[in-house]
Amino acid sequence: MSNKEQIETCINIYYEGCCESDPAKIKEAFDQNAMISGYLPDGLHEMNLDEFAGFVADQQPSPKEKGDQEFLEIISCEIVGDTAIVQIREAYLGMIFIDSFSFLKKDNSWRIYTKLFHVES
Repeated sequence: MSNKEQIETCINIYYEGCCESDPAKIKEAFDQNAMISGYLPDGLHEMNLDEFAGFVADQQPSPKEKGDQEFLEIISCEIVGDTAIVQIREAYLGMIFIDSFSFLKKDNSWRIYTKLFHVES
C-alpha cells in the first residue's frame, strides 16, 4: 500500500470512529501524543487524545445511529518524507468541518499528530 493509501485508510478509520462514536477507532487513527484544537460556535476547544476520544464517545446515540449525514472529502494531501499535511471536509454533528491534519509516520505506520478544525457552516 502506498503512503497516500495508508493515510487515506487512517482518515477513514478516524471518520468511522466519529460517526460510530467509537473511541477505539479514534485512538487507532491518532498518535498517542496528538493534540486536537479548533473553534466551535461556543469558542476555542483544545484537547489531548484521551479528551477528544471521550468527546467522540459521549455523542450518544452516535451520529450513524441517528441517521446523520455522512460526508468526507479529502481536499489535499502533501507528503514529504515521513510527514504529511492533509486537509479534509467532513460532516459531523450537523456541521461541516474543515480539518487540517499533520501526520507522522512512526514504526512504518501513519498516524494523525495534530488536528486543527474549523466549522464551515
